[in-house]
Amino acid sequence: MKNQAEEIEMNDLGKLANIAEIVGAIIVVGGLIFAVLQMRQTRQQRRELAAIELFRFFGNPKFTAAYKRILRLPEGLSADDIQKNDTGLEDSAMLISATLESIGVMTFQRIVPFVVVKNLIGTSGPSLWGKLEPWVNMLREEQQADTVFEWFQWLAERLEQEEHSDPEPAFVAHKSWLPSNMTQQF
Repeated sequence: MKNQAEEIEMNDLGKLANIAEIVGAIIVVGGLIFAVLQMRQTRQQRRELAAIELFRFFGNPKFTAAYKRILRLPEGLSADDIQKNDTGLEDSAMLISATLESIGVMTFQRIVPFVVVKNLIGTSGPSLWGKLEPWVNMLREEQQADTVFEWFQWLAERLEQEEHSDPEPAFVAHKSWLPSNMTQQF
């Protein structure tokens, strides 16, 4: 009798051990799934915060003034014309170039989605680069480094490549857009 009772007890312990292993494996898999979901959510939050910072760049009064100033420059302005201008034109060029350099790096690193950058900057990126390229090339010669504002150039070139992919302006292409119901988003 004792052997039979011990055998039943051992079977029960074996079953419990198997169940414990299965539960442990389920907990580990569940933990991994949760961790992956949390990492995705954190990455998305970082992108959203970076996009908000990008919008703040453009809302900064100094940046806005510099942006307007550089966009209004005539085509073909030389680097000397920018550098020797007494009204702070070179400061505006530096602010625009440094800002777009940062945006280029954030775009390349996929911190800010390219589509957000494209929708925000659009055709003005290549236009700003075209106006400032002679000045940047002069800085590159002075510094003996092709890396001066390399990400600004990279960004302008990517934006120019994408310029033709959306032939219609947003107000035409998305005129049927409707906001979603906010209660469904939560």
